[in-house]
Amino acid sequence: MKRIFDTVLVVLLSPFWLPVFLLTAVTVLLCLGWPIFYCDRRAGLRGRPFTLLKFRTMKTGAGSDAERMTRLGSFLRRFSLDEVPELFNVLLGDMALVGPRPLPVRYLERYSPFEMRRHEVRPGITGWAQVNGRNALDWSEKFKLDVEYVGRRSLLFDLRILFMTVWTVLSARGISHGAEATMPELMPRGSAES
Repeated sequence: MKRIFDTVLVVLLSPFWLPVFLLTAVTVLLCLGWPIFYCDRRAGLRGRPFTLLKFRTMKTGAGSDAERMTRLGSFLRRFSLDEVPELFNVLLGDMALVGPRPLPVRYLERYSPFEMRRHEVRPGITGWAQVNGRNALDWSEKFKLDVEYVGRRSLLFDLRILFMTVWTVLSARGISHGAEATMPELMPRGSAES
């Protein structure tokens, strides 16, 4: 049911998001050059890898994320426009509109059994952790909210999260983590809460 709902909603809303996608693609090409997409291997449902598509927001080359972040990239991230290509991931069945955010495949070996529960559902463009703090949360808070979503998931809960996402994007809450432009690396650690 959720998969059908996501696919139908993305297709029905395509007259709105496709022009945004095309305009953003051209802008990224003119300002940052090729490639316009940032592609990364992420862990999906049951930990299966897939290729996540996002618009590129940083200059290529060495340096920290903050050093490589561009003015355009900051704008795209501010309004979550860099996430628009993920709608194709939803159509391909790799992602859902709502679910835990997909994280790099290399993180799989760093999760506790409790945290691995986040992979019992498809990852989402937005999620319970995103509307409750986004990147301002630390990893343990994020994972608690992800697992809470897995336990509470329903169509009504997804609709609530989608509506909350609009406010989260417009208010630009939690885009960065402290002084960092993005979330810090999830480092290997001892056993987490279970």
